[in-house]
Amino acid sequence: MISYHLISKVGERDNNEDSVGMFQAGAEYCFALADGLGGHGKGEVASRIAVEQAVAAFAEAGKASEEVILTAFGNAQDAILAEQRADRTASDMKTTFVYLLVGEEEIRWAHIGDSRLYRFERGKLAERTLDHSVPQMLVAAGEIKEKQIRHHPDRNRLLRVMGVNWEEPRYQLGGPVPASPGQAFLLCSDGFWEWIEEKKMLSALKKADSPEDWISRMEEMILKQGRGKNMDNYSAIAVWVD
Repeated sequence: MISYHLISKVGERDNNEDSVGMFQAGAEYCFALADGLGGHGKGEVASRIAVEQAVAAFAEAGKASEEVILTAFGNAQDAILAEQRADRTASDMKTTFVYLLVGEEEIRWAHIGDSRLYRFERGKLAERTLDHSVPQMLVAAGEIKEKQIRHHPDRNRLLRVMGVNWEEPRYQLGGPVPASPGQAFLLCSDGFWEWIEEKKMLSALKKADSPEDWISRMEEMILKQGRGKNMDNYSAIAVWVD
């Protein structure tokens, strides 16, 4: 059994360039989250296109699979580039993207940019996606520590996003893992995770009685830390496998 909750908030900005979405096909689900980038307010267009294309790919297939992920990312990339060509004011719009498919037997995901997926299991953080960013690259090189990513001066310098021509796909696949009970997934934009450390996510998870309660507890911490500091848009999707 799957339970879930989605939020997308403007933060302290004038416009929300994040997008979230989901679709259920029988006992299988898809969840999508994107954080748009680009001037002239077009980041929201890029993120919306990515989510819409990903949801449509899953809805058409009706089943979670790696093929759906490949189709979703491919269609989203093509649609964003087509929109750039059609609207010159949208030529620099791009988006991060994270996508979760929950099947009856397996769970898989993929991401690009610095929107993250966290997987918790048995009261512990089992894994998280690695950002396609300059600070994450510096962590890999041993030049900074993981905890320094959040407030690094180059945190917003992304190495991979959708909306840039590529000769081969630049997103990263994750899983599959068995769709076994006791797992919790968190998809979130950087405006969410920058204000809450993983140990606080886990603490909130242990106290929560539902995905909605979990996000509410984390949001309270985020607002306490970020309010008055020009908070970015923040979005999150919580998914529990019961």
